[in-house]
Amino acid sequence: MSKAKSSRDKRATQPALSRVTRSSLSQSRQADLLRSQASGTSSGPQAQPSGRQSDSGLVQDLSLMSVSEQKASAARRGRPAKPGISGTAAGSLAGSKPQAPPSAQPPVPKGGVGTIGRLIKLGRLRNIVVVAGAGISTASGIPDFRTPGTGLYANLEKYNIPYPEAIFNIDYFSNDPRPFFSLAKDLYPGNRRPNYVHYFIRMLHQKGLLLRMYTQNIDGLERMCGIPADKLVEAHGSFDTASCHLCYTPYPAEEAKSAILSGAVPTCSFCQATVKPDVVFFGEDLPQTYFQHTTDFPKADLLMIMGTSLQIEPFASLVNTVRSTVPRLLLNRDAVGPFERRPLRRGDYVELGDLSESVRKLTQILGWHQDIEELMWSHETRQCVPQQVAVAMDQQATQGRAGAEVSPSRWPQTCSLGATGARSGSEESDASESDSMSTESSGPSS
Repeated sequence: MSKAKSSRDKRATQPALSRVTRSSLSQSRQADLLRSQASGTSSGPQAQPSGRQSDSGLVQDLSLMSVSEQKASAARRGRPAKPGISGTAAGSLAGSKPQAPPSAQPPVPKGGVGTIGRLIKLGRLRNIVVVAGAGISTASGIPDFRTPGTGLYANLEKYNIPYPEAIFNIDYFSNDPRPFFSLAKDLYPGNRRPNYVHYFIRMLHQKGLLLRMYTQNIDGLERMCGIPADKLVEAHGSFDTASCHLCYTPYPAEEAKSAILSGAVPTCSFCQATVKPDVVFFGEDLPQTYFQHTTDFPKADLLMIMGTSLQIEPFASLVNTVRSTVPRLLLNRDAVGPFERRPLRRGDYVELGDLSESVRKLTQILGWHQDIEELMWSHETRQCVPQQVAVAMDQQATQGRAGAEVSPSRWPQTCSLGATGARSGSEESDASESDSMSTESSGPSS
């Protein structure tokens, strides 16, 4: 009976273990810290205040064991032990190495594009899923949301809203749509052109490698560069369609655009509520196409993540839904989400820095750079100049530029691509996703 009672007492005094999930960054950091201190951390009330003191205590205990062993060995040989050697001194004579502080972490590994590029060339990766944020569009001159001073959220004072995100909040819009409509005049697609990164993703499609692209952006540049609609999931909606925000009755998108640009408020003909573009606001359900991820991600053999902060849910959690054996490549300005952990998961690759430069590096490895330049030239001339001029430019290009790289300075001046298309000097803002995002609907399971 006493043994059973003692066993129950031990179980009652054991501390509860918190569950560490892959999507919880703070908990994973705590787990890394605990692993780094596991050799010297106590769980009782007398626990050491830091890993450094615990390590020192462990070294001292080992040193005392070493002194005891020396005395016992000397006694067996009939010689007295050397006097005056304390446990601490014995530890230093034993050559114990100072322990690194628990906070020290190895640098972020780089060079991921080389490995992934070789795997693609070998035909090992054939079903690529791309997850993208607004960082892929900053090279086209589209401002981000959160950069201090220049981001969208830093320049909303004139709209007199209680907090920046309110401009994309469906409840606030229902009460007062005017701030969003004023902002929408600048957000409507048409003033910017796709850049090199967009055309790289289209090239993935043309090579038969793109399973699907999931984008957070509402700028429409993915469609504009020619990525087919069936290969594209606009998780946060777009300006291409419009509907009543209350009864969801469809409304002609061009009529809604004309009304908004003229300063009017379009209203539903059925319930008289306000009509808005089908951009997903905070508090709204995601589009049904988003739930294709339940079949796409299990099929993927490569997940490519670019230009995103992975802060807006549920989109951010998508990167954790591929199989554990599937390689993941992050092309970003900063390490984000699961790529901040040390060590990285087996099969995770990171290439940090300017996104356009990282993509160019990958295309050079693949041998696609010239093809992408030619694709940009051909597509953009047809989009930006009259058809007869485009045909003449194509003929001239075929005759005079065989094998030559397309220079941005020779792109049509009537199109903004010449200023933004291949230029990579703009910084990617990974915190600049279309912040009009919501929580996942309770409809289809993900």
